[in-house]
Amino acid sequence: MIRLATTEDLPALQDIERAAGEPFRALGMAAIADDDPPSIADLTAFQRDGRAWVWDAGDGPVAYLLAEVVDGHGHIEQVSVHPDHARRGLGRRLIEHAAEWASREGLAGLTLTTYAEVPWNAPYYARLGFTTLDEESLTEGLRAVRAHEIARGLDAWPRVTMRR
Repeated sequence: MIRLATTEDLPALQDIERAAGEPFRALGMAAIADDDPPSIADLTAFQRDGRAWVWDAGDGPVAYLLAEVVDGHGHIEQVSVHPDHARRGLGRRLIEHAAEWASREGLAGLTLTTYAEVPWNAPYYARLGFTTLDEESLTEGLRAVRAHEIARGLDAWPRVTMRR
């Protein structure tokens, strides 16, 4: 079931992120697999603002989604599913939950940034109704998100910005 993340959940979210990164290693993206998960301080900011949701399998979180508001859209900062629970629709359900949140908040839709060529990234989001934005369509806030990602070295592999 989907619920808001609690303070007690935050270390589990880091564990989920580490585990969810491992499949990138098989694609030659070891730097992504080795990337540190969000810090407890960063996770706490999302949790306190009511923008961190988890899928709780009954004994704790196995997937999570972090959202923020960027230029009038709900922006999916991160969505991760533990590989032991992958391919069960948990990510999709969390994204739908975020879409409902965005609608309740009066936001225009959802945005995200992701890897263009990773099967469980851009191709997956396209199946969920997201479309790729060209550079001219990016808002100032989305440009800032991309600049932050570039500074972190995430652009070593092709990335795209998507909207639904």
